[in-house]
Amino acid sequence: MILLTRRYRFAAAHVLAQPALSSADNQRIFGKCANPAGHGHDYEIEVTLTGPLDAETGQIIAPGLLDEIFEETVGARYAHRMLNHVAPFGELVPTAENIARVCHDVLAEAVGQRSRARVARVRITETPRNHAEYGEIG
Repeated sequence: MILLTRRYRFAAAHVLAQPALSSADNQRIFGKCANPAGHGHDYEIEVTLTGPLDAETGQIIAPGLLDEIFEETVGARYAHRMLNHVAPFGELVPTAENIARVCHDVLAEAVGQRSRARVARVRITETPRNHAEYGEIG
């Protein structure tokens, strides 16, 4: 199996808080990350694809096409935003794990519609000490 990984960055802010819980409970669970004023990250996202190689180009997907798909599905939607104010994160706590899963799902749908490639996994790096992956891990 051939895997292709392309790396992107986007800046965004979030508050780690479960809307159904009290401020005290959110503070207990999420600590300083539950600060209602929020905090920001320069997220790094690695998108790993697999699929058949195009006989003419020898590529799984044209890099420019993947860049376009990323910008349309993730960049335009989440960059420079308060994630808690963007669906689905009004209802879903915007943890690195949930961000990875949501980005995987929106990218997988768009990549599948516009190419023969398939999103194998998405890795979100939130800080030098914290990252999450969703998809085929191994």
